[in-house]
Amino acid sequence: MELYKLTAHELHDMLVKKEASSEEITKSVLKRIDDVENKVESYITLTPELALESAKIVDKKIANGEEISVLEGIPMGIKDNICTNGLKTTCASKMLNNFVPPYDAFVTKKVKAINAPILGKLNMDEFAMGSSTENSYFKKTKNPFDLNKVPGGSSGGSAASVAADIAVYSLGSDTGGSIRQPASFCGVVGMKPTYGTVSRYSLVAFASSLDQIGPLTKDVTDCALVLNAITGHDSMDSTSVNLTPPDYSKSLINNVKGLKIGVPYEYVGDGINEEVKNSILQSIEVYEKLGATVEYFNMSVAKYALPVYYVICPAEVSSNMARFDGVKYGKVIEGENLLANYMETRGKLLGKEVRRRIMLGTYVLSAGYYDAYYGKALALREILKNDFKKIFEEVDVVAMPTAPTPAFKIGEKSDNPLEMYLADVFTITANLIGSPSISIPSGLTSDGTNLPLSLQLIGSFGDDEKILEVAGDFEAIK
Repeated sequence: MELYKLTAHELHDMLVKKEASSEEITKSVLKRIDDVENKVESYITLTPELALESAKIVDKKIANGEEISVLEGIPMGIKDNICTNGLKTTCASKMLNNFVPPYDAFVTKKVKAINAPILGKLNMDEFAMGSSTENSYFKKTKNPFDLNKVPGGSSGGSAASVAADIAVYSLGSDTGGSIRQPASFCGVVGMKPTYGTVSRYSLVAFASSLDQIGPLTKDVTDCALVLNAITGHDSMDSTSVNLTPPDYSKSLINNVKGLKIGVPYEYVGDGINEEVKNSILQSIEVYEKLGATVEYFNMSVAKYALPVYYVICPAEVSSNMARFDGVKYGKVIEGENLLANYMETRGKLLGKEVRRRIMLGTYVLSAGYYDAYYGKALALREILKNDFKKIFEEVDVVAMPTAPTPAFKIGEKSDNPLEMYLADVFTITANLIGSPSISIPSGLTSDGTNLPLSLQLIGSFGDDEKILEVAGDFEAIK
């Protein structure tokens, strides 16, 4: 089997046994990039020389008899809204077309510390605003299962690169499902950790109370290993949890017997895409065979999650995007005066979806509308959190679909923002309550299209180990 097809933990075993070198592994993935990247278009910036430099460092350590960590020497990609010192970080926007940060994000420092060969920066929806990776200024990433379909978004490049074997694993960001939904569309594992578990330092902010960095991998074991590598307290992030992270790989114990899995009636009932519904019901049967108890429950408050998200999220976008005005950050297009500078710069350098969300957020924060919209959304968010606290007193994890449909055609929803926003309907809840959530492949569509389907698991706040355990058991039997 080609090296680029293997998981990170399989490649680590080969490195330790000296059955392959890091340079060989990295060159295998780079050759794969040469062969398929022009079709998939996952990367904005490629850095083969940087990747090979790291690979040679690891090979030298092995030759000297030094121990290497489990992800050391394994090539990976980074979403292009995560800062990389000396390497362009564009957020897939014309506004930051040539921005080169003089600093690394916390997670970038983490992967550099383990000598991970960084293959490049991955494509995304502009400033992470989108559900299809069609909003990038540079290119539209394609789904490796069907090049006419979207890979999901906003971490579409991150998901597609892993699915196409042009990165062994990748890092993405998740604000309302931007790791899990593309993971679902591309048939890979994607996890949003508990809010604060992974530092957001130098992740270009989208919606600060919702954003979280996480892994996209080929299997659950790799997901746990990457989470081990990127977690930890960071004094530069005021929301970083000051706890010693566990070894997440130890949670993969293959024993869900006696666990209680909750399933909301609302997400497996009428109106759900039949392929998605059947896949979830079959997945639930797998857990029952493994000895888990499945409990169905009503989650009436769930209907408020989408409107709450699309009030809070744009409000935070409005605040965070104010810095991109050509003065503080970004390029500038000169006008007749300062106001004209702002109008020209933001009007011509920011894409349609980014401007739409800025305008919506500014509206809900404006005088006369703040209490009517934003204030109510914050109150409903607290109700949602409290309802889930009660739910997790009765069950260990909640199971539901990741996405309402399989991957859709490129351009199918581009002119209908409301329909596009519905692609996040199953994923936004975990961001609003700060809980960990993971998407794992559950099969393929049966209508001849052979598109990936997935199962989403949500755990209580801080219970990342539990959802990894439950996900790993499902993967083992599937």
